[in-house]
Amino acid sequence: MEIFALVGAFIVIGLVFVTTLSTGASPVPTSPTVRRTMMTLLPKRLPDPDGVIYELGAGWGGLALTLARRYPNHAVVGLEVSLIPWIVARLRFALTGPANLSLRRRDFIAEPLSNATLVTCYLPPEAAEGLREKLEAELPPGALVVANTFAIRPWRPLDEVTAPDIYASKVYLYEIGAVAAASQVAVDPSIEPESAD
Repeated sequence: MEIFALVGAFIVIGLVFVTTLSTGASPVPTSPTVRRTMMTLLPKRLPDPDGVIYELGAGWGGLALTLARRYPNHAVVGLEVSLIPWIVARLRFALTGPANLSLRRRDFIAEPLSNATLVTCYLPPEAAEGLREKLEAELPPGALVVANTFAIRPWRPLDEVTAPDIYASKVYLYEIGAVAAASQVAVDPSIEPESAD
């Protein structure tokens, strides 16, 4: 019996590892402390009352579940490509998930986000670069983006908070429209800075 458990554990680890290699991001859960910090940054009402909340890389489902409970009048969609976390999150949502919460096994780069009012992500900088271009192209003005730990460069956050955890994790809040203007100023050499006089 022990050999079957050991083989099963190696298969699970292997599946997670293969997905991590292909995506460049491992399914690390957002800690409860960081989730609470994220909630302090978010408004009680989101910009679009009919907009969808997306968690990009939903992993094991903890943050998506928190968002669904915080915003019961919004559809919350978790997107996860890694098989094992997706299965665990599906089971978790089936047992405890509210009706406004769903999970899709899909690469978030291929998912249209034009109906989003809020997007959350926990991605290393190399994965966030392609995401930044997608968000700038697809999200409507006023949509909010919350990034866990890794800032989205060269965007300038509306707000930034440090979580009271052992890593002093940073959480960044961005607003589409505001970040586009800031990015243009940051990267467009034809825009001259205002004089100090």
